[in-house]
Amino acid sequence: MSMESRDEARALDAADPLAGFRDRYVLPDGVIYLDGNSLGPMAASVPGEMAQAVEQEWGQGLISSWNDAGWWSLPVTLGEKIAPLVGAAPGQIVVSDSTSVNIYKAVQAGLQMRPDRNVLVTEAGGFPTDLYITEGVMQSERRVERRLIANPADIDRHLDADVAVLLLSHVDYRSGELLDMKAITERAQAAGAIVIWDLCHSAGVVPMSLDECNVDLAVGCTYKYLNGGPGAQSWIYAPKRLHGEIRQPLSGWWGHAAPFEFEQSYRAEPGIKAFLCGSQAILGMRALSAALDVFADVDMALVRAKSIGLTGTFIELVEAECGAHGFGLFSPRDAAIRGSQVALTHPDGYAIIQALIARGVIGDFRMPDILRFGFAPLYIGYEDVWNAVAILRDIMETGAWKAPEFAVKAAVT
Repeated sequence: MSMESRDEARALDAADPLAGFRDRYVLPDGVIYLDGNSLGPMAASVPGEMAQAVEQEWGQGLISSWNDAGWWSLPVTLGEKIAPLVGAAPGQIVVSDSTSVNIYKAVQAGLQMRPDRNVLVTEAGGFPTDLYITEGVMQSERRVERRLIANPADIDRHLDADVAVLLLSHVDYRSGELLDMKAITERAQAAGAIVIWDLCHSAGVVPMSLDECNVDLAVGCTYKYLNGGPGAQSWIYAPKRLHGEIRQPLSGWWGHAAPFEFEQSYRAEPGIKAFLCGSQAILGMRALSAALDVFADVDMALVRAKSIGLTGTFIELVEAECGAHGFGLFSPRDAAIRGSQVALTHPDGYAIIQALIARGVIGDFRMPDILRFGFAPLYIGYEDVWNAVAILRDIMETGAWKAPEFAVKAAVT
């Protein structure tokens, strides 16, 4: 998409069918927030939702709110709100625990469904928690071996009769590369493997259909593009065709078929609730509930179209306006295989990101030299893109990024 002036950007925003959603979020004045791929902004309805939960439900309702306010059913209730965004029929998603915990549950469940196989395949460049969790699985399951693939294009040559589980990220957390879920799932299942998708960097911005793609298991977070808040609970998907086979190792009381009968032995819930474990953080779930309500009337096809437009415009403008300053493009140029983020490379990427943040353009940095920018179509517009690149150009032309304070590493990058 060619855009040569700020006026053109404003015209695109004026014609944007998603423009009204921006008012549903709290965004500080003077900030262009391009870090929704790490932590989404707060929905404007969250404070009211939290006040209701704290002051009335907890403060006045006390323990009766487990029933009267629907606390007990929140894992399923929230799962039903996520389901349309990822193409899942009802009864196949629950919200609970963290992404790391749910990856562990999913991997172990997949291994249990393939007891005659012992190999786990995942990406060498996958998100670290996926790698760390699979290391932990190998420690507890001595029979399991892990194969790391450097390039998703090489998946086929790793899929042999020993492979039990294939774990992949739908969108790469660094480059933003988008994989073909349907094609890869079909090939892996034809080889006899259980396929697990990590959807943390795609749910909420990339349309998908887990049911139509015949996905076995999927896990996603809610604090990125779903805007559930810092540390918001994760979710896990399993199709009904597998519910009778699910055996996940964290057999806590919330996953019991009859938790309030207080039986001495574990008896798993036969449906998706078998993936539940212990008591959930209800206040966090209430914030997430408000965030998910924003998506109730969102057309994901419009979200994807705008995402492609925003990321493509950003790439075009960076190359036109900042081409002399040593930036490389780490994300795919082809929009069909690009998620909703753009990753640039630069030897001084960390300092440049800090200089941008000081000027109100918030992105983030990933080792060794990656500047990441996430484009959430519900609250980012084309004028934001234009202004962000103008500020980047100014920082580079003036050398503002060279200020000593921008080289000081913080704990969170």
